[in-house]
Amino acid sequence: MNATVRLRSTCPHDCPSTCALEVEVADGKIGRIRGSAANTYTAGVICAKVARYAERSHHKDRLTVPLMRTGPKGTGDFKPVTWDDALDIIAEKFLATEAALGAEGVWPYHYAGTMGQVQRDGLQRLRHTKRYSRQYDTICTAMSYAGFVAGTGRLMGPDPREMRSASDVIVIWGTNAVSTQVNVMTHAMAARKARGTKVVAIDVYENDTVRQADMGLVLRPGTDAALACAVMHVAFRDGYADRDFMARHADDPAGLEAHLATRTPQWAAAITGLTVEAIEEFARLVGTNRRTFLRLGYGFTRQRNGTVAMHAATSIATVLGLWAHEGGGAFHINGGIYKLDKSMIEGTDALDPTTRRLDQSQIGRVLTGDVEALQGGPAVGAMLIQNTNPMVVAPEQTLVRRGFSREDLFTVVHEQMMTETARMADIVLPATMFTEHDDIYKGGGHTHLMAGPKLVDPPGECRENHFVQSEIARRVGAEHPGFDMTAREHIEWMMAASGYDLEALDRDGFVDIVPPFAEAHYVDGFAYPDGKFRFSPAWTEIPHPNNGPMGPHGEMPLFPDQWDVIEKATETEPFRLVTAPARSFLNSTFNDTPSSIAKEGEPVVMVHTDDAAAAGVADGAVVRLSNSRGSVRVAARVTSAVARGTLIVEGLHRNGAFMDGEGINVLTGADAVAPYGGAAFHDIRVSLNAVAAPADAEALVAETA
Repeated sequence: MNATVRLRSTCPHDCPSTCALEVEVADGKIGRIRGSAANTYTAGVICAKVARYAERSHHKDRLTVPLMRTGPKGTGDFKPVTWDDALDIIAEKFLATEAALGAEGVWPYHYAGTMGQVQRDGLQRLRHTKRYSRQYDTICTAMSYAGFVAGTGRLMGPDPREMRSASDVIVIWGTNAVSTQVNVMTHAMAARKARGTKVVAIDVYENDTVRQADMGLVLRPGTDAALACAVMHVAFRDGYADRDFMARHADDPAGLEAHLATRTPQWAAAITGLTVEAIEEFARLVGTNRRTFLRLGYGFTRQRNGTVAMHAATSIATVLGLWAHEGGGAFHINGGIYKLDKSMIEGTDALDPTTRRLDQSQIGRVLTGDVEALQGGPAVGAMLIQNTNPMVVAPEQTLVRRGFSREDLFTVVHEQMMTETARMADIVLPATMFTEHDDIYKGGGHTHLMAGPKLVDPPGECRENHFVQSEIARRVGAEHPGFDMTAREHIEWMMAASGYDLEALDRDGFVDIVPPFAEAHYVDGFAYPDGKFRFSPAWTEIPHPNNGPMGPHGEMPLFPDQWDVIEKATETEPFRLVTAPARSFLNSTFNDTPSSIAKEGEPVVMVHTDDAAAAGVADGAVVRLSNSRGSVRVAARVTSAVARGTLIVEGLHRNGAFMDGEGINVLTGADAVAPYGGAAFHDIRVSLNAVAAPADAEALVAETA
């Protein structure tokens, strides 16, 4: 047995922390994974699910050979085939689809199962060179990015390490950082211990982050903008507003102040469910501490008014002049600081902008022939899916399932495990995991470019994404120099073209490209041509990639406001459901590893004690959640950790973990959110009805398992 060594890597998953890792390797296999202490953002701390990654890498059910379907779709009936045979079949079907429907009849579909710049985004090169249908990414970021950039003009904020070194108040808004961004909590708790920093958590239920905060505000889903407006009202009313900063750096402070005159704490309390006293206390805390760091998450933007809510929360930092102070300002994500030349990876020189760009969130509508979703073009007849599991994560699951069940749809899924989407495929290809290929990452939640070198050989016949993309390209006649390069050569090319130090990346495992203070804090002006923060943005002219205006954009408010476009509760559907992330899962990743399943257990819906009593629901009883899109059966957890009228189902659990084999996103809509689209995963109106008492529920759960 060889001695264990520790090698550098980077966590590849869809999380802004993008942790620097130390991976134990012995005899060609990975062992325990730790956070790198050398990286000042990771600071030696990572989440437990990644620390246990060996459990996933060495999982007995990993896919290791190519498979071809032999039975009905979804039954899991496959037989092994060779790589050459699988790739030849794929090419034959893609070419036949192109001949019958045109190139747009093929839709490569991917997302953030890996955040690696090479392995994730190389699929664009195949798409562009063949003129296959493009993809508009809307599942995660469309609302939050647009809302932040609406004010600042750029997707960038203060260095998040300032939370630890300089902030007097840290506001964790709309993200359960204990579960989803452990490093945010690491820095916040260290600041509290070292300097007495006050930590505030704002969310829609009393989760682990709220419980650890000095001040926890639990409001109704979709009402965050009302809270933000009341905070700014108090700032103007009580003299906390930095009028000098606004005069120099904002577009219309007077107009905003006049607009907010009626947005009082009393007004916001009626909307949010918070007390007037709690709103006043929070407004006073941030108003009297200029070193307040607003750490704005994704969760509160997954509402139909999410873009407006993000803009309203960001506006607080401008009204108070927080940007001007170290440890102050608003931060969402740092995507705007990375000037990466990805033209070789993505084949942008071959891009035809007239090729349609289908909405990722509306995959169910696309695959079932919705004319509007297809943008008047041909049906999708063939798909290559990498890095995502739409049979679990996409909204409108009833349509998604119906679409993937089409016998005339040829589907290729390149995966690590036999996911629900893989079970619907015609060809399943075994994929590598992050320690088994070369890649490079950018830290959305911090300021580092991160190396992800290959550390071990993959099991069986697993192949990297880049291999699959290049081999299909060769067989379907797609030509581009990027197909003839290795993943490592792509990294070298991009680093050189972008002007970054490859030698330092290889030596240290990361390169810190933190912007100067004045730039990150917008001290010299915001990123619009006039340098002004936009209190009153032109919603359809926000400088952020988009597919054109979508949703009811003409109704968006002129200034920050509570925009009542959410799915409000009704008499027949009186509850608002939020599908929050579970601590041991990450989207649908890790929901197949034994330790994560053991920690999370079966899916449950959290119901407030009084709501449960009114509905005749006991703790552990089986309930049915329903709306016009579908229904699921799930056990109830009666608790005071949620507000009345709010239901929480943490996940994402496997569809099969639910009693009817239908996952929670059966209930989620895919209607486009204004102004640039997106899916409102936390904005779901449902009814709740008791199905079985606790004594019978156990039998139902066992039957499902």
